[in-house]
Amino acid sequence: MQGLRHKKQRRRSSSSAAVTYPLRHLQTDGCVSESSADRGQDTAPEYSRMRSRLSFYVCYLLCLGLSLACLVCVCYWSSHWRGGFAWDGSGKQFNWHPVLMVAGLLVLYGNGAVLYRVPLTWGQNKLPWKLLHAALMLLAFILSVVGLCAVFGNHNANKIPNLYSLHSWIGISAVALFAMQWVSGMVGFLLPWSPLTLRKLLKPLHVWMGAGILVLSAAAFISGINEKLFFVLKGGSNASQAYSSLPPEAVCANVLGVLIVAFALLVLKILNNSHWQRPEPQPAEISYTPLTQEENQ
Repeated sequence: MQGLRHKKQRRRSSSSAAVTYPLRHLQTDGCVSESSADRGQDTAPEYSRMRSRLSFYVCYLLCLGLSLACLVCVCYWSSHWRGGFAWDGSGKQFNWHPVLMVAGLLVLYGNGAVLYRVPLTWGQNKLPWKLLHAALMLLAFILSVVGLCAVFGNHNANKIPNLYSLHSWIGISAVALFAMQWVSGMVGFLLPWSPLTLRKLLKPLHVWMGAGILVLSAAAFISGINEKLFFVLKGGSNASQAYSSLPPEAVCANVLGVLIVAFALLVLKILNNSHWQRPEPQPAEISYTPLTQEENQ
């Protein structure tokens, strides 16, 4: 009898414990799942940011590699097949034109355009990067103007008309828009008296115009390469192979055109990726400081 009483008491105590704490195991499981979910929510954005930055740097290194490849290819074409460089009104002076235009209106311009997308510049004082961006663009513009002087000097010395081809129209339009872009950027983003409303209005137009100038430049380069090859690779009496037979010079120039298109498309991809844009400043940080002071935007 006593054994039966002890068994009944144990059953009652276990049932009362179950009634008193009916959700004990559920609460424990819930705590574990919630903590694991919190850890997942914390690690997912960080993983996404790391992956985005890694993909950016892959594209950026490829962009630098294409820049170097374009410069090497255009210099090799001009020196190996076109006779080298001079400033005497001859064809050697003309050879400065493609080299300087590629260096200025493509390589420096494209790399200067993606400067703000580099994650290492985020969270830092923006003023030095603004000045570096403006300096790169100014150097690109100067090289482009010298490249135009080279071709105009060669044409004038040899009684060749200027600005008659589609290539020349596109090229001069790109340089003219580039000049306007640099002046408007200087006035809107660097001068101390530039109001915040002007900068907000100018920024999307500045970015859109910058991409448009790059597209115009790539079109000018491609048309200029074809125009030059049609002029110098006629075959027959000038002791050169025809362009249609695809001699080594044509292969080199065509490769240059492909590299230019690849570089321009990669720069446009970097500029149009919203995940690679510099984070916007907080409202408390938007107040403008003059050029001579630090700016934490």
